[in-house]
Amino acid sequence: MENQYYQKAIETMSREDMESLQSERLVKQVKHVWDNVPYYRHLMEEKGVSPEDIKGIEDLHKLPFLTKDDLRDQYPYGLLATDLDNCVRIQSTSGTTGRRVVAFYTQKDVDLWEECCARALTAVGAGKGDVCHVSYGYGLFTGGPGLNGGSHKVGCLTLPMSSGNTERQLQFMMDLGSTILCCTPSYAAYLGESLKEAGYKPEDNTLKAGIFGAEPWTEEMRRDIEKSLGIKAYDIYGLTETSGPGVSFECQAQSGMHINEDHFIAEIIDPDTGEVLPLGSKGELVFTSITKEAFPLIRYRTRDITVLSREKCSCGRTLVKMRKPMGRSDDMLIIRGVNVFPSQIETVLLKEGYAPHYQIVVDRENNSDTLDVYVEMNPESFSDVVKDIEEDATKLASAMKTMLGIKPKVHLVAPKTIERSEGKAVRVIDKRKLHD
Repeated sequence: MENQYYQKAIETMSREDMESLQSERLVKQVKHVWDNVPYYRHLMEEKGVSPEDIKGIEDLHKLPFLTKDDLRDQYPYGLLATDLDNCVRIQSTSGTTGRRVVAFYTQKDVDLWEECCARALTAVGAGKGDVCHVSYGYGLFTGGPGLNGGSHKVGCLTLPMSSGNTERQLQFMMDLGSTILCCTPSYAAYLGESLKEAGYKPEDNTLKAGIFGAEPWTEEMRRDIEKSLGIKAYDIYGLTETSGPGVSFECQAQSGMHINEDHFIAEIIDPDTGEVLPLGSKGELVFTSITKEAFPLIRYRTRDITVLSREKCSCGRTLVKMRKPMGRSDDMLIIRGVNVFPSQIETVLLKEGYAPHYQIVVDRENNSDTLDVYVEMNPESFSDVVKDIEEDATKLASAMKTMLGIKPKVHLVAPKTIERSEGKAVRVIDKRKLHD
């Protein structure tokens, strides 16, 4: 299949022209944020930098970082860079202690985000005549709305399925001839299994490609999905904080994700020192949004560990590529597409009257993430009556679901049975094999 582009002039732009465009947009964006976001202006003043010091991308390193803590502390309006009257949308993700991160969008922000998603769809061969089956969640989660808008832009017939109701998913997929599937990799794997259980072979469906993101997945899982659905499976990356999916996307070379550099400047830093590392180094990914109007984040620390590459790509795109994230520089877990922090679980335990002695075990069964939380019962409320323990565990699991957005399996264990550590407590055991 020949290479396709949604905006060829930008996607194949020369390095010199791209850097000139980035510099122009960065200078304008820094002034916009300085004038409209008192919190960020204060951070800049603390660092002794003003808009006049930023002449182009070579000065980016002079600017202060933003972190998820800043976003949480400034909830809801502290980082808004335009009048609320100009905003048409919010999207949201959970914060570390249940305090949500809310991102605002003007109509222009929505249009540019959808263009980024349209580039991702076009890169996998989507266009007029395709049926784009979007099984990411809709609502506050960015997956559904982003790919839905991108699908409209490229002229696909869009099926806004959202997640769940697998029987209906399969019915529409087969009856309407879905050709492009967009969802989390674990749900794609589940749909593949469900089709097989319903008596279908991979060649019976009309799917040709899938765009899967929002959670970590391995090359092994990619091959399994490709085999079970009879498709090519592509990765996509994004964060609610920077707009949503479409910050970067895989092309048919499947050798890393192209970053939409006309909208996002990427840096790799040492997570401990904040020092900018040279191209090809492994470190923490930092993004600067240079076209966002309502919620422009400058030097936002993603906490994702990756590597950037400018090796020539067979697809013809000149956009820098990032490797699939290889881990985190914080303790966040991504489970079934949902961001989970151990501190959120601890918050629930303390609120419900438990001591913070717990262990989180994450695993993957049949390509779907499992979340088990082991919690010590208090000596004073310890009971060996199975019915009482089960009731308490069910209540705790419900409270955690309210906080996390997904329901863990809670195991209440006897006091003093979770191993104590003199150093940093081993709170999380992640048994998923996420790296080859």
